[in-house]
Formats: sequence, structure tokens, C-alpha cells
Amino acid sequence: MKCMYCGFTESKVLDSRPTDEGNAIRRRRECLKCGKRFTTYEMIEMTPILVVKNDGTRQQFDASKIKSGVIKSCEKRPVAMHDIDALVASVEKQISNSLAQEISSRKIGEIVMRELKKLDQIAYIRFASVYRQFRDVTEFTDFIKDENMNGKKD
Repeated sequence: MKCMYCGFTESKVLDSRPTDEGNAIRRRRECLKCGKRFTTYEMIEMTPILVVKNDGTRQQFDASKIKSGVIKSCEKRPVAMHDIDALVASVEKQISNSLAQEISSRKIGEIVMRELKKLDQIAYIRFASVYRQFRDVTEFTDFIKDENMNGKKD
């Protein structure tokens, strides 16, 4: 690490600890040439993931959009905020672990629905009704019937 005071490239680490958020390491260093101390932060570099929308446009993945949709689906349901945060983290992890640089919004929706189904059935149905954009009541009831049939097979 290059000293910010004299530019010397060698230093010793005096102290290391994770930051409060846990996504970086704070290191207290001392320059081996001038003896001055300075702090550095080390963090994982995240590769940006692009979401391919239904109309073909692309935008950077934003987990807060997932969280917002899940919160709306869970409104007036007995779902704790830490469970919603865990669901969003799980979805984000699944997307990152795919190692793909692009993912379709459809695939993200399917992952969210799978996770919501485990968390709360009503929230899952609410999310699915918006995500799948049912044109009429028949499509919605067919979806519910399919879900009930699939649930009984498991």
C-alpha cells in the first residue's frame, strides 16, 4: 500500500477489523519509511449485473426495487422486516452466484416468487398477480388452481 504522505510503497498493518456493515476491512497502517500512520479500507469489488427488461432495455440491478415490491406484497401480513431483508439478500446472492453479467427481469421475478412462496402464501399470490400481469380473473384463478395442484404434489 502506497503511503499517502511520502509515497513509499511498503507499510505494516497495525490493526485490522471489519467495518460496522461487515462489507469491508479497516486497516490501520504505518509507513516503513516516514513512520506516519494512515487508514485503508479493503472491500470486495462487485461486478455490475444488468437486468434485461421485457422491452429489451437494460439497467443496472437494484436490490432496493425487489425490496420495495416484496414490502408491498407483504403489506398487512405477519412478515417481519428482517425476513424481508433475508429474502432480498437470498435473491441477490442467487443472482450474484449465477456469475452472469446479465439477467432477465423475468428470471428475477421467478426467483422472488419462489422465495416469497416459502415465506408467506398470501404475499406470494399478491406478488404473482402483479408480476404475471393477469388479464382477467380466469387467468388468475387458473394460476391459483395450478399452484394448489403443484402444492399437493410436493
